[in-house]
Amino acid sequence: MKGRPVLYTDKHLIAKAQEVFWKKGYTATSIGDLLKVTGAGSGSFYNTFTGGKKEVFRKAILQRREAFEDFKKVLDESESPLDLIKDFFRSIAQADEEDHLKGCIIANSVVEMAHLDHDLEMEAVNILKEVEQMFSGAIRKAQDSKRINNPTHPEILGRYLITFWCGLNTLRRMYPDKKTLLHQIEMQLAVIS
Repeated sequence: MKGRPVLYTDKHLIAKAQEVFWKKGYTATSIGDLLKVTGAGSGSFYNTFTGGKKEVFRKAILQRREAFEDFKKVLDESESPLDLIKDFFRSIAQADEEDHLKGCIIANSVVEMAHLDHDLEMEAVNILKEVEQMFSGAIRKAQDSKRINNPTHPEILGRYLITFWCGLNTLRRMYPDKKTLLHQIEMQLAVIS
């Protein structure tokens, strides 16, 4: 008799698990939470994810990396990638309170994993560094086309945007108010105008 098929590796189910991790964090998320959200039984879960919760979490943050890679493709094809980055930051102010309270799963992971799991911490750090490089490339393109007045080296400005991003993910929890956030966002974006 054939065993139950492996159904729990598709992106949709990893995205469901990602939502739980995003809201609760890695430590507070239980196997029971993951079984509930994916609909998997414990046998199927462990047959599919032999690395358990850590494997699911890693796949969840790698799925975020894919979203950043998709955004990078759009930036690479854009005549004005810096405007897209600014719009990305501005869109954060328009999010609902639940999204504000979740923050960024990657930035959250860097903080949570710092003393918990070096491999997962470095996975999240590397994703943020890739986003930083994406920002730096867009800034370099804007500087080359004279669309930005700030002569600061693109890598420094890319790192500035990551610093801004991580700080914004705390600020949005403190002030989940669109007007307050948009004001702060515009003030920070003035650096790359």
